Amino acid sequence: MNSNPSDLPFIFGANGPLAQSLPNFHAREQQIELATAVETAIRDRAQLVAEAGTGTGKTFAYLVPALLSGGKVIIATGTKTLQDQLFERDLPRVREALKLPIETALLKGRSNYVCHHHLNRTRSEGRFTAREHIQHVQRIASFAERSTSGDKADCDTVPESSPVWPLVTSTRESCLGSDCPQYKECFVMKARKAALEAEIVVVNHHLLFADIALKDDGLGELLPACNTVIVDEAHRAPDVASNFFGESTSMLQAIEIARDTELITRAKANDASDVIEAAQAVGMASRGVRLAFESAAAKVPRDEAFERREFRDALDALIDTLSELIDAIDPHVGRSEEFPGLIARAKVIAERLSDWRDDARADLIRWADVSQAGWQLHATPLSVAEVFKKQTEGSARAWIFTSATLAAGDDFSLFVRQLGLDNATTQRWASPFDFANAGRIYVPQNIPPPNSPQHTDAVIEEAVNLVEISKGRAFVLFTSLRAMRQCAQALPNKLKERGLSYPVLSQNDAPKSELLRRFRELGNAVLIGSQSFWEGVDVQGDALSLVMIDKLPFAPPDDPVLVARMKHLEESGGSPFMDWQVPQAAISLKQGAGRLIRSETDRGVLVICDDRIVSKGYGKLLRASLPTMPWTRAREDVAAFFA
Repeated sequence: MNSNPSDLPFIFGANGPLAQSLPNFHAREQQIELATAVETAIRDRAQLVAEAGTGTGKTFAYLVPALLSGGKVIIATGTKTLQDQLFERDLPRVREALKLPIETALLKGRSNYVCHHHLNRTRSEGRFTAREHIQHVQRIASFAERSTSGDKADCDTVPESSPVWPLVTSTRESCLGSDCPQYKECFVMKARKAALEAEIVVVNHHLLFADIALKDDGLGELLPACNTVIVDEAHRAPDVASNFFGESTSMLQAIEIARDTELITRAKANDASDVIEAAQAVGMASRGVRLAFESAAAKVPRDEAFERREFRDALDALIDTLSELIDAIDPHVGRSEEFPGLIARAKVIAERLSDWRDDARADLIRWADVSQAGWQLHATPLSVAEVFKKQTEGSARAWIFTSATLAAGDDFSLFVRQLGLDNATTQRWASPFDFANAGRIYVPQNIPPPNSPQHTDAVIEEAVNLVEISKGRAFVLFTSLRAMRQCAQALPNKLKERGLSYPVLSQNDAPKSELLRRFRELGNAVLIGSQSFWEGVDVQGDALSLVMIDKLPFAPPDDPVLVARMKHLEESGGSPFMDWQVPQAAISLKQGAGRLIRSETDRGVLVICDDRIVSKGYGKLLRASLPTMPWTRAREDVAAFFA
């Protein structure tokens, strides 16, 4: 069934099928306009970049034309949570309202599905000694017997953080493919078959970009067959694309190949002591690379890492031990169906490490990410624009990118440049909410500059004053983990000193979903968080009435990828600060500010503890990206607003 443009005003109108079948549905002019733009892009197989403010109803605005298009549509979301919500809630609602008999499918990366082969192997090896983990293995086994999807998100008896999951799921490298004895029962294959047969397929960004970069065979047959790709939460897409169009190798990968080799050899070729010794040497050498870095945690450009002789020697030693492992396994390759896969995995890791060490391609930024637990060596593209452009322009299909935050003010040029979308139509719809009456933006006058050592202390003092006024009900958000931890330590005591008993939740206390559940239930809590609470967080109603942001969210100046891209932009005649850093900060600030007003009836105050937004010339662009609420510099106005 193909729609004609005149259908949309009726479908989204006050007496249309959505209003008839969905409680709390409101007809909105912005939603109809966005849906019409999506429909036009699908019909013309064009590129559309669409920013739609909170409350526009953008999910329904793209779902309706997608369902009516009559073609195959892939919808990619930024997070697995949103992917599940879209597939289980929004998509069925719209499909039923429109009475369309359309097949839909949910497809995730293979590490989300239980693998029968790895599950059986883990059970027979008995490698877990902790009682809790043994129980997890048993629960996953009984889940796999009764589940039709094998999707670990449906297994609610085992936490997602359990160390058992990586051992009972497969990766592209560890999958046996059609050689697997359980190939016919494989959950991944079933999910892919369903996706091939469906008209609407919901995936996440990772799967979409992995396929575009040919890093996985998951969508290999799916993408060529589709007419439309819709990328929701598209503000995340440039970063995800950078990860997938580059290469990365980690200490975890090296340790896993060592561990898997040792376990399989003990089970299938126990007399091959040379293989076991070679595997143990790889594990030791990968830990040796971590010891060669001085710092506890840092992002280090390759050239800086190479200044340390210890690091160069440790990296060479790891490459050598991987080569020795391959040679050791080779004579035994006929003794287990898993040995060829182990050789292939070891070769990939060794090649990537050698490339990282030797290759001097100018279009890749090579850097190391060191944490307390390990290391990752990355080769990130200087730009993904050209690679991505080939995809979007080389296919006769529509590409639609949508999010609440894609433009700095009205300017989409940063997003368009990052993905090479030179032929895209860009359009922006403001939120339908009445911001002028719903809130205020407050910039305190007495806070020291953001680079001052006293800045965080002053932010905490201001937070105490404001939390007293707002009666809790606040997010206090930081641009650095250090400042966040400082606040989490100091704020509870300062509130107690004032005789204020509002519950204080901190990002480090529990998983994000659990913290948000508690925050909503308590109704008067203060939640202290960092970047992960700036987006994808929806708290409607009175429980959240104050959002404080400590600093303008400029990217950290020591990020090797950012530094290299800035330098490249400058050499090309651009202004790194005005063409990249300011628009990026504007988009991030808009994300953080977007936590405050989530529905027509929400009210609240946005606090920005950084004078630069009013004192610097570039502040104008940042202010233009924020909701159109009245501004104030006086705390009395905040008190009057809450009164």
